[in-house]
Amino acid sequence: MKEPEISIGIVSAQKIHFTLNAHFLAKGETVDGPQVVAFEDGGILWNGNVYRELTFTPLENEASFSLYDVTIGINFHWERQETQVFRGTLKLVVDEGKIVAINLLPAEDYLISVISSEMNSASSPEFLKAHAVISRSWLLAQIEKRKAMSQQPADFFSFIKTETEYIRWYDREDHSIFDVCADDHCQRYQGITKATSPAVEEAVKTTKGQVLMHKGSICDARFSKCCGGVSEEFNYCWEDKKHTYLSAVRDTGSNEPIPDLSDEQTIQQWIRTSPPSFCNTKDTHILSQILNNYDRETTDFYRWNVRYTQEELAELIRKNTKTDYGQILDLIPMERGKSGRISRLKIVGTNKTLIIGKELEIRRTLSESHLFSSAFVVDKGQEENGAPAWFELTGAGWGHGVGLCQIGAAVMGEQGYNYNEILLHYYRGAEIRKLY
Repeated sequence: MKEPEISIGIVSAQKIHFTLNAHFLAKGETVDGPQVVAFEDGGILWNGNVYRELTFTPLENEASFSLYDVTIGINFHWERQETQVFRGTLKLVVDEGKIVAINLLPAEDYLISVISSEMNSASSPEFLKAHAVISRSWLLAQIEKRKAMSQQPADFFSFIKTETEYIRWYDREDHSIFDVCADDHCQRYQGITKATSPAVEEAVKTTKGQVLMHKGSICDARFSKCCGGVSEEFNYCWEDKKHTYLSAVRDTGSNEPIPDLSDEQTIQQWIRTSPPSFCNTKDTHILSQILNNYDRETTDFYRWNVRYTQEELAELIRKNTKTDYGQILDLIPMERGKSGRISRLKIVGTNKTLIIGKELEIRRTLSESHLFSSAFVVDKGQEENGAPAWFELTGAGWGHGVGLCQIGAAVMGEQGYNYNEILLHYYRGAEIRKLY
């Protein structure tokens, strides 16, 4: 197998401003400098002509281009716009009434940027190597999945809707014109905007072509910031499919059993205490390796707490679901995964009662952006005018919790575990193989 070329969707807009920082070839012309394209008459208006698609191919080895107003952290608490710089080819296509900017470049170059974007490049070498392998595995698994889906009829639905339930999961099936997007929905990719370090390049080079495999297939190697002490299983967050290598793992170095966190009494004790785990750390040296400045705007994630007045919660749910539940009477977990993350939550209101899921739908419903995780327990205030005066959520972890726990893996790297040990701790039953 040869190293593949990857297509990454960067930005989608009616008008895109960018600068070619070197000489590029487009429509038979050599071009450089500031450029503007606009959506017009169903195509891309550039230099007075309308095209169906445009490709800017670099004519120099270190050529780069700058894209303006790229949104990062979409719908997350750190959402903002940046100017970003990329190497490789820039391709512009039309999709759903907008122009989409796509970056084409070799897989290993993409990985160097992703690892720099996902975390601080000063992380321990073994953690960086582990991340290189899972990022590569996830990427190649998504490309295989996209190819398979393109050959199948479009009958995929990522939601179940009845009178009593709305269960939805968010994966990357909506990316049909490129392999992956540049934001946290896939893997955070910022081109060469952030300087890449020799340590990151060495980690990618050392593990070149290495992926996690299970029964002859590339693993869909998911990861999140902090599992909260136990990692989650795939089927509680996405489609009802079991992946053996994405089973629940107690995030410690011993073989202690996983408590039954689907039991409400057990989860109450688990979340209201702070049991030892690799990811239970406040070590700023380790956290600064993983969390960029905008991630460190968050300080509590192993155990966290959020409180809403009745008015705040009712308005939040009304705004996020576009449904008026009236006053909120209760939030009742109907199903939890192995990590304690709620996959089905009943919202009881004076006007409406509905069970929602899965974990990301719950997190989006109960927060201005994203609740840290759906592993939480609920406390209610005294009743006023027939409804609780306030609701308090006490929770564990940050993210979906499936696969590798980044903070836990960073701690393992600091404690002397090598990248094979880190990977096989989180992906049980998988093996590491070199594909190219």
